[in-house]
Amino acid sequence: MAVQSWIDDLKSSQKTALIHDGKRKIHYLFTDGKEMAEEYDLKTDELICRKWRQKSALGVQGVWQVEVGEPVNMPAALDPDVIKENCSNPLFMRKDTKNSFQWRIRNLPYPKDVFSVSVEPSERCIIIKTTNKKYYKKFNVPDLDRNKLPLSASALSYTHANNTLIVSYQKPKEILTLEQELLKEVKKLKGTGEGDVDCKTH
Repeated sequence: MAVQSWIDDLKSSQKTALIHDGKRKIHYLFTDGKEMAEEYDLKTDELICRKWRQKSALGVQGVWQVEVGEPVNMPAALDPDVIKENCSNPLFMRKDTKNSFQWRIRNLPYPKDVFSVSVEPSERCIIIKTTNKKYYKKFNVPDLDRNKLPLSASALSYTHANNTLIVSYQKPKEILTLEQELLKEVKKLKGTGEGDVDCKTH
């Protein structure tokens, strides 16, 4: 089963743990060379951040791709001469709860009835669009893809407040079980107090 396959990949990966600033940070190095870094809140066990990176075909270390949590702010954003995104543009990010995958899109000042949020099972994605054609977003749910679980329209809901659209997808029981199992594994790791999280990659 695909869920078991992902659990096995996680268990067989090389893991490094670090406890810092009220967070448990875990770095995974998989047998295929991919890296995953996660941060959990020490008090609530909530996943704060998950990001991935892999080396290019030439062996060059790639940049981190954020899957869960705030998008990485590039240092260039501090440079006034660098062209950067307008801060009033919609900002898309994922921030999960215990029972739901959740995406927040800030800077969307339209009424709720303008939005349409739907599941496209054939493309394994969620689609957000507006009747005023001001916003369109198509995105997948990597957790469901990794575990080869189907997308269900009945698990999807959304709300809108303070110029922010919040899209929730109820986690299937297989994901909830997997997350509990992973958390047990993570808590077994002996975390160092300070320093870099990166594993040796060569």
